[in-house]
Amino acid sequence: MSSPLSVLTHNRDFRRLFSAELVVFGADWFVMVPLLVLLPKLTGSGVWGALVLAVDNGILALLLPYAGTVADRLDRKKILIASNLTALAAIVLLLGVRSAGTAWLALVAIGAVAVAKAFYSPAASAALPNVVDPDDLPAANAVAGSAWGTMSIVGASLGGVLTAAVGPYACFWVASVGLAVASGLTCLIRRPLQAPRDLDLPVPRPWTAIREALQYIGRRPRVLALVTVKSAVGLGNGVLTVFPLLAGLYGVGALGTGLLFAVRGAGVLIGPLLMRRVLNHRSWLLPGLALSMSTYGLGYLGVSLTNWFPLVLVLVFVAHFAGGSNWVMSNYALQGEVPDRLRGRVFATDMMLATVAIAVSQLVVAGVVDHVDQRVVLAGCGLTTLVYAVGWWVATRRLDLSGEQGPETAAQPG
Repeated sequence: MSSPLSVLTHNRDFRRLFSAELVVFGADWFVMVPLLVLLPKLTGSGVWGALVLAVDNGILALLLPYAGTVADRLDRKKILIASNLTALAAIVLLLGVRSAGTAWLALVAIGAVAVAKAFYSPAASAALPNVVDPDDLPAANAVAGSAWGTMSIVGASLGGVLTAAVGPYACFWVASVGLAVASGLTCLIRRPLQAPRDLDLPVPRPWTAIREALQYIGRRPRVLALVTVKSAVGLGNGVLTVFPLLAGLYGVGALGTGLLFAVRGAGVLIGPLLMRRVLNHRSWLLPGLALSMSTYGLGYLGVSLTNWFPLVLVLVFVAHFAGGSNWVMSNYALQGEVPDRLRGRVFATDMMLATVAIAVSQLVVAGVVDHVDQRVVLAGCGLTTLVYAVGWWVATRRLDLSGEQGPETAAQPG
């Protein structure tokens, strides 16, 4: 079994793809953290920050299905580069946000960044199996799955420190330079990022291609189970809205809030790396997914019951260790189930469902958090994920991922 270190050191193209993803995720944090600090100062209101987050998630959810069709029909390498350059141009626009009267530029810029992310993410996920050998895919997924967690610690922390030290506009410049570097790294990848036959197929109309992918998912219970699994953690994601309030409840202020987000990122980082052994046993994946969802829910139920802040940090780490494991296991299982020609669209659908679940959770929490005790909100989010996990396991308990794909899952002419 390949180790994460060996697949990084021995596969130059994977190393370049992974490094580019690290830079992209880091740039995202380097933009969002300082922007959410800047807008209230300029406008005197928290509404603009909420609008920025809503635009980010809303555009992602709307565009992902269409972006998946593009990832399956066009050159994925060109998609990745074009997405990075689009995001770079949008971030430069943020340099013009200097007063309350120019705050609207933030919505335009973040909207453009969200468009770029919508096209980048399914293309990168679908490309991964093409840059590594089959034996290296479990380790590659573990490494790739840790990218977001790594940058949620490093990017968010450095973004906050740099914002405090030299201001948000320096962060915007750093993010722009980073995206230029990511484009350069992607240009250096030599392996094709999709099977050559995909580029020779006639390009269907976008809605025809989306309908084809949805029909494919609906007719295959194993794939349907896998594209609905991330929604469990997404529906519990409203807990993040409570982090600053929770820190205030314990009297630990901004430092406590930072610690909560840091241990969250640490869990997302470490979970995929330690779960790589599970990826080599496909029969373990469905039980592992059910266990990861349940652990996330139980973790936040525990947070709602404890009165000791260090234990809160431990439980948040455990919950997001499970959440990160959930993400990488479901990605790996989908990569083994879905043919290359449909992989981008299926991953886009998978990410869209997760994004919608996150948005719904955050909107619900935003509507009740000023009227309901924070512990009740945390318990509600944890219980929602736990109930979803139990229902998902009951619905999928007869499925088995250990067998080979049947004739119905083999690639068919487009």
